[in-house]
Amino acid sequence: MAPALDLAQRADERPHVKRCAFLTLADPTGFVIDDELARGPLAELGWRVDALPWDQPDIRWQDYEIVVIRSTWDYHDRPEQFLAVLAGIEASGTPLENRLALVRWNLHKSYLRELELRGVPIAPTLWRDRLRAGELAALFAEAGGEEAVIKPVVGAGAVGAWWLERRNLQRLAADVEDYYRDRPLMLQPFASAVLTEGEYSLFWFNGTYSHAIVKVPQAGDFRVQEEHGGDIRAVTPEPSLRAAGERALVEIGETPLYARGDFVRANDGNGWWLMELELIEPALYLRMDPQAPQRLAAAIVARAAG
Repeated sequence: MAPALDLAQRADERPHVKRCAFLTLADPTGFVIDDELARGPLAELGWRVDALPWDQPDIRWQDYEIVVIRSTWDYHDRPEQFLAVLAGIEASGTPLENRLALVRWNLHKSYLRELELRGVPIAPTLWRDRLRAGELAALFAEAGGEEAVIKPVVGAGAVGAWWLERRNLQRLAADVEDYYRDRPLMLQPFASAVLTEGEYSLFWFNGTYSHAIVKVPQAGDFRVQEEHGGDIRAVTPEPSLRAAGERALVEIGETPLYARGDFVRANDGNGWWLMELELIEPALYLRMDPQAPQRLAAAIVARAAG
């Protein structure tokens, strides 16, 4: 039998397994989550991943080298609680990615207004703090055109989004106005290219481009998310789209661990509209590129190392 001192020495010589927490939601029913694909590459780099519901109490965040926000797709129901949890993580001294300040900035879609002022093209947008009874028709008229999309400034997954057409405006008005009576909203012209070409998503890890996909809605719908029947394919973005994405990323003013830019072709066919720059909990579609899980793992390890 080896002496106790030798056993202790051997234990000290074992490689230290570092711990990474992936924040998720408690009930993933109905969601497609592929963050687990990064678990293997992280393990090869000497890391263990724990997937933790973001609202689970009494977690010792200081036991982790890094906490990464991932599939927290119910946070918009309790945004203040979500921000309080993230503040607690940062207060523990454990690095949080993306940073709380970046999350706060990205939480409200008014960040698109800031990016537009910095030269990033977005769809022409009308912003309102609420919608009173009888106001939808006037707002639609102000936007001009025959079609528009209305959506909340805080939300995810197309929840609360309506595709408005002049012919269905009267029928939908009561429901839309009721939904937005106490919610800030944004109204944009309908991007017709969504129906034919789709919406493109580009992904970056630590500021380096990783991969891209295109999402096309099912017939009769405008929502491109897979939970709404959207068709998803891996693509190589054309140079002008890649350049539009790089420009948007630069204008953030810092390098996030992960970022997803959602783009559609502008209605005049000239250039691209940034629809979302997702910095909180974007689905990263790791399954759509064989090397994407390794790229994410390497980015996490690099970020944790400082």
